[in-house]
Amino acid sequence: MPINSFPQAKFLDHILKVKKLETHFESENGVVKAVNDVSFKLRKGETIGIVGESGSGKSVTSLSILKLLASNGHIASGEIIFNSNSEGPINLVDASENQMQKLRGNEISMIFQEPMTSLNPVYTCGNQVMESIILHQKISKTEAKKRTLELFQKVELPRPESIFDSYPHQISGGQKQRVMIAMAICCHPAILIADEPTTALDVTVQATILDLMRNLRDENDTSIIFITHDLGVIAEIADRIIIMYQGKIVEQGTVWNIFTNPKHPYTKGLLACRPKADLKLRKLPTISDFVEFDNLGNAIEKKSKLFDSVDEAILKNIISEEEYKIRENIIVNAKPILKVENLCTYFPIKKGFFQKSTEFVKAVDDVSFTVNEGETLGLVGESGCGKTTLGRTILRLEEPSSGKIIFDGKNITELSQKELQVLRKDMQIIFQDPYSSLNPRIPIGEAILEPMRVHKIFENDQMKKKFLFELLDTVGLKTTHYNRYPHEFSGGQRQRICIARALALQPKFIVCDESVSALDVSVQAQVLNLLNQLKETFKFTCIFISHDLSVVRFMADRVIIMNKGKIIEQGFADEVYTNPKSEYTKKLIDSIPKGEVEDVKTRKLLRKHEEEL
Repeated sequence: MPINSFPQAKFLDHILKVKKLETHFESENGVVKAVNDVSFKLRKGETIGIVGESGSGKSVTSLSILKLLASNGHIASGEIIFNSNSEGPINLVDASENQMQKLRGNEISMIFQEPMTSLNPVYTCGNQVMESIILHQKISKTEAKKRTLELFQKVELPRPESIFDSYPHQISGGQKQRVMIAMAICCHPAILIADEPTTALDVTVQATILDLMRNLRDENDTSIIFITHDLGVIAEIADRIIIMYQGKIVEQGTVWNIFTNPKHPYTKGLLACRPKADLKLRKLPTISDFVEFDNLGNAIEKKSKLFDSVDEAILKNIISEEEYKIRENIIVNAKPILKVENLCTYFPIKKGFFQKSTEFVKAVDDVSFTVNEGETLGLVGESGCGKTTLGRTILRLEEPSSGKIIFDGKNITELSQKELQVLRKDMQIIFQDPYSSLNPRIPIGEAILEPMRVHKIFENDQMKKKFLFELLDTVGLKTTHYNRYPHEFSGGQRQRICIARALALQPKFIVCDESVSALDVSVQAQVLNLLNQLKETFKFTCIFISHDLSVVRFMADRVIIMNKGKIIEQGFADEVYTNPKSEYTKKLIDSIPKGEVEDVKTRKLLRKHEEEL
């Protein structure tokens, strides 16, 4: 309902004021305070970045603004004052469902994190955007279609007419995200809430979407609330930053102040734990290097801290030139464990009534390379470049069309399925999504024991369990976790379970397929450090697949850049990053959100210049 006691003049600067917001969820263990005493203001044409790990309350804050909470959640107290174009100042906490329906998608829009689950799979992309336009604008279908196609052009979708008639499953992740953006901006909203809109997207697609959102903000004077766990992304787009932890705001300020002079230890930890694309680090700093917890569970500065500042945490972990050369020599002189020769993996495209194969998708096209013992080889490229298919083909999870895969002296393309099963003990994979690669009905202890029983590792279950408990401890889990199910763990913990399962067979070779791409940067840092530590302990060789060159730079000794099924460039990680040969590699490097102080300063000056114009 409108608030008459607030004069209109007070809202000319601020389009949204959140005051002492508390959002609670009922659970079996009592009330969970997902958002606890949160207050902030949003100006017209401003971009605020809300940053924090999973569970920090950042997404629940945005869902509270739109009153889209789950059935067991409610706003317990506080105010959300929105300066509506149609109704004037309104407290959204007290607004009726009728009022909220008029505002949602019209004056306040949201881009959700996962576009595939946000788009209806049984309607075409064009119809879904049209529906939103017709609902709020009351115009004809012909006019709505025309506007939808204009929006598809605006968000730089290729072949707008084709995308209009396509279903969500027929287009790429980046294209789906653009459709969601088109739907969100179709009614020229005053506020756009973007909840992790670039998580798990290629760095090139991410860069394009960030550019697109900046342009939309500047053209329409739209206010943006941009939610992410990555401060590097926030540096690219935000004016001010809010840092959240356990439902509370621990720090807020301008991007410049947060990056140059962070006050809270949690903020320092977030800044320090991002992989550096321009530096080769021995170990990534983590949140725990800066933070410890008091008796009430609050994050406070670590008493026995290792580092006084973010810069010190990074500088103390830089690998020296001498160390790097020693590592290079070890890799060069090691014997090959894997040789891939002229490998091709083609998928038939079936057309016509009789489903005849007339064309092929060349997912892997005449690829050759060698991996030496003890090495980590990075496979990098955008979605669809063939890197995941290459990793799966090497393990014979996909059958090659031609070529050779020589592992440990054997051409495994010639092995039968029975012979291959014996070899699987030595060749393992860690998948991108740990939840879907674990059986939800089997406790994690049994999930790790199962491959040990199949391959007859150790003489009896007692010895197996002893090794399993040691393994759980090694990957940072507890023995008490043995009987728990996958849904009882966080994303980072589930990935540790999958790592433990892969290591249970003590393999010689592991493929890590985008194994950290969907994790918070803080959890990502822990898992990457863990993988490096386990590599030293278990002496395995690794192919590390990722679209993020900064992560690969930290993990890999050598790097292969792929595009359209072919190898574009390969070499030692430092050499490829500092002196890229191909334009494609340069584009990948330039797309990485670096979040350095100089970049923040440049963007600040550009923003000021734009405002003056």
